[in-house]
Amino acid sequence: MSIPIYPGNPYPLGATWDGEGVNFALYADNATGVELCLFDDITSEQESVKIKMVERTHQIWHTYLPEVGPGQLYGFRVQGPYEPENGHRFNDNKLLLDPYAKAISGAVEWHDSLFGYKVGDPKEDLSFSETDSAPFIPKAVVIDPNYDWEGDKPPKTPYFRSIIYETHVKGFTYLHPDIPEEIRGTYAGLAHPVTIKYLQELGITAIELMPVHHFIKDRHLAEKGLTNYWGYNSIGFFAPDVRYSSSGTLGEQVVEFKNMVKAFHKAGIEVILDVVYNHTAEGNHLGPTLSFKGIDNASYYRLTEDNKRFYMDYTGTGNTLNSSLPSVLRLIMDSLRYWILEMHVDGFRFDLASTLARELHEVDRLGSFFDIIHQDPVISQVKLIAEPWDIGEGGYQVGNFPPGWTEWNGKYRDCMRDYWRGENSMLAEFADRFTGSSDLYQDDYRRPTASINFITAHDGFTLNDLVSYNEKHNEANGENNQDGESHNRSWNCGAEGPTDDKAIVELRQRQKRNLLTTLFLSQGVPMLVAGDEISRTQQGNNNAYCQDNEISWLNWEKADNEFLDFTRKLIALRKKHPVFCRRRWFQGMPIKGLGVEDIAWFLPDGTEMTDEHWNHDHAKSLGIYMNGHGLRSVGPKGEQMIDDDFYVIFNAHHEPLKYKLPSEKYGTKWIKVIDTTTGQVGENGKAYSAGKMLEVGPRSIILLHSKTEKKPKVAEMARKSGAPI
Repeated sequence: MSIPIYPGNPYPLGATWDGEGVNFALYADNATGVELCLFDDITSEQESVKIKMVERTHQIWHTYLPEVGPGQLYGFRVQGPYEPENGHRFNDNKLLLDPYAKAISGAVEWHDSLFGYKVGDPKEDLSFSETDSAPFIPKAVVIDPNYDWEGDKPPKTPYFRSIIYETHVKGFTYLHPDIPEEIRGTYAGLAHPVTIKYLQELGITAIELMPVHHFIKDRHLAEKGLTNYWGYNSIGFFAPDVRYSSSGTLGEQVVEFKNMVKAFHKAGIEVILDVVYNHTAEGNHLGPTLSFKGIDNASYYRLTEDNKRFYMDYTGTGNTLNSSLPSVLRLIMDSLRYWILEMHVDGFRFDLASTLARELHEVDRLGSFFDIIHQDPVISQVKLIAEPWDIGEGGYQVGNFPPGWTEWNGKYRDCMRDYWRGENSMLAEFADRFTGSSDLYQDDYRRPTASINFITAHDGFTLNDLVSYNEKHNEANGENNQDGESHNRSWNCGAEGPTDDKAIVELRQRQKRNLLTTLFLSQGVPMLVAGDEISRTQQGNNNAYCQDNEISWLNWEKADNEFLDFTRKLIALRKKHPVFCRRRWFQGMPIKGLGVEDIAWFLPDGTEMTDEHWNHDHAKSLGIYMNGHGLRSVGPKGEQMIDDDFYVIFNAHHEPLKYKLPSEKYGTKWIKVIDTTTGQVGENGKAYSAGKMLEVGPRSIILLHSKTEKKPKVAEMARKSGAPI
């Protein structure tokens, strides 16, 4: 077949349609030759056209085809030495996915031909496979980048007003009875008015999607009849996964994803992507050759120094992308900018972010990855959330990421779980975590909003299971219950798993209310996991990464609507009162002109805590006064807000506790607005005077607010004193 071929340009990388033709550009520094392969349709097992790319500018091979357009299927074959011991794994018998593919036609169909070596050969990957992989690997798709965003604008919700909701594209809607069956489990399902109304009524400001970059189902899982449900096995960093598209049209997943983002933005909800730039789906030296490994293995991966046949593995997946290399840094930054500028997403949560900070082997918080992000005028302006750990030595880096970043605060999770399950823990740490973890973030001039607070995440027990199981129950994963975290800091409240014991059921409900109330009253940014608000269970599975079934999907027919109502009211209360979402740190000092501190801590007898009280590891209760009268804040419409004062009592004892309210200095009259014993959220009309004894139920929280009249001069004094925002 004769086809016009022009030299093209080395930039942009990938396949770019300009309205008249397509420019193809591929980075392959160590390659000796590159062939562009075009396929007629999705059923084609062999390419109809093979074009030798003769133009090379520096390390980039490129060509331009004027008669090609959107919908064209393509891949690459790359020539070069097959020398695994030297880090090179070129094999032009393998069709390779474009690292910059904007859409991918389907899923990998596992076959021995996908491996660069002969599977089963005694020499393992030192052998060489001559079998063509084209029939078994999906193809990259040329897309039409034109799209009518209809004036779409990002909500740009500040961190201190954010409520993040972590969810899975498929799992959230797949069983939803009010969403049309043909779009359940898809981007369109998430964008459906039923979904958006639910999130708005819940009070969510940002939806954090588990990985949507095109990913691979691991072969060992496929052979067990399982799958990589979570998606932390990326192969296409620019392509929204086609399996979440409701349309079978090539490239339509891109349009459907954009439609979803536009719908969320119209509802005032941001879209954050969970991204996995630390490794790829190609595994270790015995993994498949799908893309990077065959394009230029040594230019993408961290290889061991003594034998470049093997990979450094800081991720537990077999390989680690080498983010210290220019080619990898460019890939990551181009991907991030693409999702911001072309797909309009509002931020990213970086999986195993410590891996990206490794310059050599140690974690370098000022490494080139961070330098480039900080200077980038696009990426630096969106939400950047780190999962601040990996499995390598020194990988636990909570509190050590640079300004401009927020972090999943694993120390917050552990502290609050321990407190409510009755572990002996220091009140000092509880106080630090509740007030934003100043011990982790304040020294870097970061704010309380650097802390993404969470009790549960996709990885681990659900909230319901956290109070229902002492042990993990991962038998369904097929690994003899050896996978998943064994130290869950959970407590089953007296019975393992489901029970008909009414006392245990009531205690579990109270413990769930305690944990969520603590989360939403804490300084920092709260993250709620989808389904926790309706008491979703995974039947004790704390590592459901391979369970694309009822274990992972939200079961809306069994929703705990009473707990959902409690959660909605709790979030609404937080959003209404600036004192729970401050932008600056508490000082513990009297506010000028008001005569009382911005925060004060009390013992059950009503006396203020002293230094000697903080390190009692047996202490299970405390009262906290939070001054809202002296808080100068800005409302959603730019108005100045002066809040109420609040007093919160935590009682983690297994028995009721008599608690004396503080003196009139802090407020003369208090109204109860939360009681986790009964599930109350909202005023009950009963007032308590200063100094009055109040009974707090076992393992419960009471929140009161002051009804002292706020005189105009209070707001004026706060304004003049420059009380913290």
